[in-house]
Amino acid sequence: FDLMDRKRNILIRETMALIDSAKKIQNSINVAYKEAYQALQLANITLGIIDELSQTVPVDNGIRLDYRSVMGVDIPIAKIDYTPPQLLYGYTRTNEKLDLAFKKFDEVKMLTVQLSEIENSVYRLAQGIKKTQKRANALKNIIIPQFQETIRFITESLDEKEREEFSRLKVIKKTKG
Repeated sequence: FDLMDRKRNILIRETMALIDSAKKIQNSINVAYKEAYQALQLANITLGIIDELSQTVPVDNGIRLDYRSVMGVDIPIAKIDYTPPQLLYGYTRTNEKLDLAFKKFDEVKMLTVQLSEIENSVYRLAQGIKKTQKRANALKNIIIPQFQETIRFITESLDEKEREEFSRLKVIKKTKG
């Protein structure tokens, strides 16, 4: 039970630290999204709707997941193959506002990867806490009382047998004596 309680406390501490990080990143991501959409809006205003230019941006498949274990709970670690953003569209039909929007959305992508890693970690830690709490409660309220009852029963049975043996030895001693 003590080990389960310690495990639960460690998982809670880890979760609290991650929640603080998530709040900071969430604030950063909100600001980054706001700036990115404002930059995109300015690019759309100056260039017209840039749908065809958006097709030149490749799909990013550079995210890998590794895992680390915290008290038996697997926590994901998102790794992204970061390369500085390269502008893959022509410069004749674009302007710096589109470049700014592209860079801002790249920043949003990086923050989103960090936030998703932290949120997934918090979720997994919460599941681990819940599971550990159930086990600790089962130990405290069911298993340990059952063992205590079994120990009491065995102790009483042994004491009874000891009294019977003592009585039997007295009777034998009396009959011999």
